[in-house]
Amino acid sequence: MLNKINKALKSQKGMTGLETAIILIAFVTVASVLAYSVLSAGIFSSEKGKETVYGGLQQAQATMEVSGSVLGLSPAQAELQTVQFNVGLTIPNEKVDSTAVVVNYWDDAIHAEGVTFTMALADGSTERGSADMLEGDEQFTITVTIPDGATVAEYNTFNLQVVPPTGAALTIKRTMPGVLDKVMNLN
Repeated sequence: MLNKINKALKSQKGMTGLETAIILIAFVTVASVLAYSVLSAGIFSSEKGKETVYGGLQQAQATMEVSGSVLGLSPAQAELQTVQFNVGLTIPNEKVDSTAVVVNYWDDAIHAEGVTFTMALADGSTERGSADMLEGDEQFTITVTIPDGATVAEYNTFNLQVVPPTGAALTIKRTMPGVLDKVMNLN
């Protein structure tokens, strides 16, 4: 009888080992499914984060930059009447629709949005596509008329903000020299 009990116990040991192996395999399977879910969620959130960063960069990144000098024009040599400068693209593959650009002006006394300006292909620049689009290696000349009510004389500081339809605004801040000429390079 002792032999029969020993045989029964030995067969139980084999059964216990098999049950343990099955449980271990089940734990490993559940853990791998859980790990896959966590990794998938991590990859998804990483992609969403990357999209957010790229979207933010696109909005924060300046689309245009000043190319060359900023000229102040004062025909009567009494006060500034117009400001003229060239702009080009900072990102070669971008395009800026010149009809959608807005120019704002402000100084110590006045703030004016949507001031009068012209934006045309600069002399020496070659048209690459549409006449209204700043693209590729083109440069456009922007001529801004100082708004009524603004008096920009000697030592006065003024600001111009060129707002393209996409990207960051281009802000130009200049201080007038002590003596006004008809044409001044405003450094």
